[in-house]
Amino acid sequence: MKRKSTLLLAILLPVQIIGINILAGHSNFVEEYYSNGLYPAISKIMRYSLGFIPFSLGDFLYAALIILLIIWLIRRVSQKFRNPRVWIPDALACLSIIYFCFHLFWGFNYYRLPLHKTLEIENEYTTKKLIALSETLIERSNQLHLELAENDSVKVEYEYTKSELFDITLKGYKHIQKEFPELTYNGPALKRSLYSLPLTYMGFNGYLNPLTNEAQVNTLIVPYKIPTTASHEVGHQLGFAKENEANFVACLVTMNHPNKKFRYSGYTFALSYCLSELYRRDQVKAEELIATMNKGILKNYQEVDDFWRQHTNPFEPVFKATYNRYLIVNNQSDGMKSYSYVVALLVNYFDDTRNAL
Repeated sequence: MKRKSTLLLAILLPVQIIGINILAGHSNFVEEYYSNGLYPAISKIMRYSLGFIPFSLGDFLYAALIILLIIWLIRRVSQKFRNPRVWIPDALACLSIIYFCFHLFWGFNYYRLPLHKTLEIENEYTTKKLIALSETLIERSNQLHLELAENDSVKVEYEYTKSELFDITLKGYKHIQKEFPELTYNGPALKRSLYSLPLTYMGFNGYLNPLTNEAQVNTLIVPYKIPTTASHEVGHQLGFAKENEANFVACLVTMNHPNKKFRYSGYTFALSYCLSELYRRDQVKAEELIATMNKGILKNYQEVDDFWRQHTNPFEPVFKATYNRYLIVNNQSDGMKSYSYVVALLVNYFDDTRNAL
């Protein structure tokens, strides 16, 4: 009976893969019945069940899976991979279960409607509109910087503890939910990653555990980056699976935050994306706009760059390449380059709504 169940699970793996590929072409169905139907219920159950635990249960789950994988490999090597009729179905059955849980608990969100379609805005924009938004973001960033720093040449300091930064992040979602009900966030499960040190050397700010729905933040990064990082991971929890869309949500929440330092993080975060894209399109104009920014803002940017340079390692490109491949497999055809889509969302959303930012 056990062998029959194992074989059935193993056979279901390719069936699931085929089914996912078919479902990927039906974004409206996923949007209506999963992302706005089944997923919110699953997510709330998981967050309310695990959110009260002070540590990341998902991190322990990852550790257990890695240990079990190592033990499995040692056994296979010691047995010289004998009895493939036994261990191959076992391995496929395990993968089948993990693959099913990944998609049921969160992964189907990769196949929902693109956010620009949900917002009913365009996903293309002119350089003129990009410049206009960049100028507005610089004006607001400069203004906030002067309100938070001693003068225009020093960076903004964040004296909060990591726990306080998490609590303030949640207040941002509470503040914005009236205007954006889809960003209502109850039963928080926002936690420090137990693997912050390895995450740092891998080059990542945080991640969502799709099997436990816990949002993990690398708390070794500079405090200036935690508001947008934490908001980004909560965006993932709310079903915005794609990185660019979660970045847009992070911008939206932090730029509308009642806390000035969170607004500063949000505006300068959005500005960095716009300037990077503008630099690609018109280097001279980008440099002209950068010259109008307070030097203290550039020092906050430099603080982040210095942090990552201090933690580089020769294997980081491998980790980034692996993650890039993960994005491509999960319906983000441009991989990590798709992050620039956040600029299109910013330009068109604020142009379309005439939002005062």
